[in-house]
Amino acid sequence: MKPGLSLRVSQHLALTPQLQQSIRLLQLSTLELASEIEQMLDDNPFLERDDDGAAREEFGLSRADTRVSEGDRTSEIATESVAGDADSTSSEAEFDAESWEGDGSVDVSPDDGEWGGEAPARGAGAAGGDDELDPGERGGGQTSLAEHLHRQALALRLSPEDMAALRFLIESLNDDGYLEDSLAQLAATLTDEGDDLEQLEELVHRFTMALKLLQSLEPAGVGARNLAECLALQLKSRQAERGVGAEEQARLATALKICAQHGAVELLARRDAKKLAQLTGEPEDAVRAAMQAIARLDPKPGRPFADVQRNIVVPDVIVSAVGSGAGTRFRVQLNPDVMPRLRVHDIYANALRGGKGGENHQALSQRLQEARWFIKNIQQRFDTILRVATAIVERQRSFFIHGELAMRPMVQRELADELGVHESTISRVTTAKYMATPRGTFELKYFFGSALGTEAGGNASSTAVRALIKQFIAAEDAARPLSDSQIAEMLKEQGIDCARRTVAKYREGLRIPVASLRRVAA
Repeated sequence: MKPGLSLRVSQHLALTPQLQQSIRLLQLSTLELASEIEQMLDDNPFLERDDDGAAREEFGLSRADTRVSEGDRTSEIATESVAGDADSTSSEAEFDAESWEGDGSVDVSPDDGEWGGEAPARGAGAAGGDDELDPGERGGGQTSLAEHLHRQALALRLSPEDMAALRFLIESLNDDGYLEDSLAQLAATLTDEGDDLEQLEELVHRFTMALKLLQSLEPAGVGARNLAECLALQLKSRQAERGVGAEEQARLATALKICAQHGAVELLARRDAKKLAQLTGEPEDAVRAAMQAIARLDPKPGRPFADVQRNIVVPDVIVSAVGSGAGTRFRVQLNPDVMPRLRVHDIYANALRGGKGGENHQALSQRLQEARWFIKNIQQRFDTILRVATAIVERQRSFFIHGELAMRPMVQRELADELGVHESTISRVTTAKYMATPRGTFELKYFFGSALGTEAGGNASSTAVRALIKQFIAAEDAARPLSDSQIAEMLKEQGIDCARRTVAKYREGLRIPVASLRRVAA
């Protein structure tokens, strides 16, 4: 076969480094983005924070052109125009790669024609006043469980060896206040393989004495090895309190007897008073009274001391209601607290412009271009989030007025077609991004749900069906809880065609136990 030359024309998608960075920044959460920005600020000398917020003249741009004004990034649109004018909210026309301070908001006015337009909107927006403490500040000064226990240990007159053993056990507790490892395992971590058995036994004995001291500290139940021991410690602490009457003492004694039985925790979870009465030999009425006393105990005594800062959700978008009644509008804006203010470093950029032809000029020019692209991609990320959030509010306006039961079915493909983006872009935008609304803070994925058919020929959102199931179960008779089949029949009476297996899936997603575990004996 003879070699030859041929010309072929084809198209293919090339993922440039800039496009790859844009995709990666889009899928990052708020905390991950903050970490990425800090790393870029450390690595790239041309990038700096714009702390002063003053407009500048650089790279041939006038002072009026170096910053996107607040008025340009704030607009009011009616709900009917969101879908048709999606391209008009794009950030490309108002981008400035040299400096950017994110500040965008959009107002959405709901059309309540199908709901009668008389339902009042909920209260003001989710953003608090200036005098309100930041959640991170509230959590930052919280005392940990270990610190709380160490302070109590200082009041005990112990030898240095016993104090060291007690401190070691305190540091070995998990966040719930439990001691997960056995005393022998903890002692083994402090001894070498060559140590004799007598030394190991002595260390276990010292830990045993320290454990008794630990379990006498507050909160009651700390230092337990399992749930049954945790409940028993709290019951004993309650018995030791002054002013506890004879009737309450008898109830606590029965509760302690229950906790001492093997497998009692499972029977308590099933609220099986008959089997517990057989195990303990106590009357069934007394067992039920003891179960009520156990239900008031805290199964995780260390949780109040957990670091709440780790559980803080920082919203990316804030939705607030403006007006009331039929004229209610919803203002959609980016959270200014999570939006970075970045710019290209003036001095370094001007020095590079005046030093053409140097040895490292090409490498420095590349770093300058990286800084520009990073600023552009950051702005594009927030503008895309704002576009998607605005479209969600427009489509789910009934939810913001009437609640979960008014949620409409919506899938990511529909929103992608409306905004003219790929479905994967919607998936990246809605992952780990949160929206603060008058009805609470939700992940953007919360507003998407599949459709279930109705007798009227329409569709009901799976989110609305979950809310309806939760409502049915909340109103059920505790002695005769509703089964999944009964709930399916009740939904059918509401005109929603939902199979029993679907009801079971939604119930499990709501973390609601089956009917047998929800039953409370009369």
